[in-house]
Amino acid sequence: MQNGTRLAAVDLGSNSFRLEIVRLDHGQFERTEYLKESIRQGAGMDAERNLSAQAMQRGWDCLARFGERLAGFDRTQVRAVATQTLREARNRETFLRRANDILGFPIDVISGREEARLIYQGVAKLLPQSAERRLVVDIGGRSTELIVGAGNEPQRMESYRVGSIAWSTRYFPGGQFSKRAFQIAEIAAKAVLDEALDAYGPDRWDVAYGSAGTIGAVGDVLVAAGGQAGVLTLDNLDWITGKLLDAQSADRLRLPGLKEDRRSIIAGGISILRAIFDLLRIDKMHTAQGGLRHGLLSDMVGEAGKHFDVRTASVARLMGKFSVDTAHSARVETVATTLFAQLSQQQGGVAGAERDRNTRKLCWAAQLHEIGAHISHSDYHKHGAYILDNADATGFALAELHRLSLLVLGHRGKLRKLEVDFNDVVLVQQLLSLRLAIILCHARRAPDIAGILLAPHPQQLQGFVLSTRAGWADAYPQSAHLLREEVTAWQKMPWSLTLVEP
Repeated sequence: MQNGTRLAAVDLGSNSFRLEIVRLDHGQFERTEYLKESIRQGAGMDAERNLSAQAMQRGWDCLARFGERLAGFDRTQVRAVATQTLREARNRETFLRRANDILGFPIDVISGREEARLIYQGVAKLLPQSAERRLVVDIGGRSTELIVGAGNEPQRMESYRVGSIAWSTRYFPGGQFSKRAFQIAEIAAKAVLDEALDAYGPDRWDVAYGSAGTIGAVGDVLVAAGGQAGVLTLDNLDWITGKLLDAQSADRLRLPGLKEDRRSIIAGGISILRAIFDLLRIDKMHTAQGGLRHGLLSDMVGEAGKHFDVRTASVARLMGKFSVDTAHSARVETVATTLFAQLSQQQGGVAGAERDRNTRKLCWAAQLHEIGAHISHSDYHKHGAYILDNADATGFALAELHRLSLLVLGHRGKLRKLEVDFNDVVLVQQLLSLRLAIILCHARRAPDIAGILLAPHPQQLQGFVLSTRAGWADAYPQSAHLLREEVTAWQKMPWSLTLVEP
């Protein structure tokens, strides 16, 4: 990636939405613009986990302003992600459909562990190179991420459903502070975080770092009070807690350095931070400059410079974990991508980069289509789809994993069971290519596909034609039989498949 290239990262957090625009300067990020708006989307979720109309509108209004600023950016220059609130929200698709259009770029809802990976990557990016073992803590509005790593590599990552907005709403209702409320909030946080002690205890790291959100707010207050910049201790937290108890409520709280949007949620954040200090026996925590946005930016630079996709490594790990027959999955992948390429070449119009992305996703689906067989051979496609819908696969957004799960679910059996948008031409092409590849590879050996051609139907807008060479059906009667059955499978669908056997 060339010097001077502009990149943008958009972070849709539970408390704030942020846009960071940088210019690449010899591998470093030179900030050119930073926008932050307190949206409080996490506070706009009801007991049924639905975002209110007001919370959605606040988000859309903010994204409209971000979208105006991003006019002229190419899709490869922008990455937008959403975290815990939209992970939880039952009506997130309602919000996202409009949000994507307003922003002008796709918004990925990422898993907790993927968020943790990106946070660590962003923190490490802005730290000096070192062999030290690092603990990174990030307390957000509705989740807290803990990561242990060394250098630029995270080694253990986890996301816990405990955050400053959620804890402030639950344990400090109406912004009222009391000693008893702090005690209960800390106990509750420890109950959620208790399992972290084994993986993130003091023997697992050398230096503790805190990123963004609550930790950044506490650091600002301490600096304003004349404390040491960039360092937090338990004594510091005791002092701030005392100030909150003296004020008794958020309305009366006056702390130099504390931003207005933090007043109502600072108590919940501090109770969680105190619990982490106590549970993990932290004496001192350094405030980190990097965070999620810098991780997103680093990912974009890494993908462009190294031609390495961390998702490929995640797929390989899943294949190993579920004992996939790699030789067979490779055969299916080869045939599926060959058929998909035939369709793409004949249709034309699909940009090379977009075509490559679609092909890569088809490759992953082919590689993973049998992961459910490790659970049971009966209905293994259903087991595989469930695994993908519930996997924490590094590098993948939740929507990407769901798309893979649909392809894995649909690679065999009836098509009517699929709850998919059959107007999505690319998905239909991927699905058909995968199903045909699995049929052609049914004998679990490399098939003879010479002379086999998959093409759009010349007269039907939603139709495909699969042609075989003369004599192929006689040479491979079982494969031909399975292909004829596949034609029948598509008859009651919006799309049709025609088989031509000379």
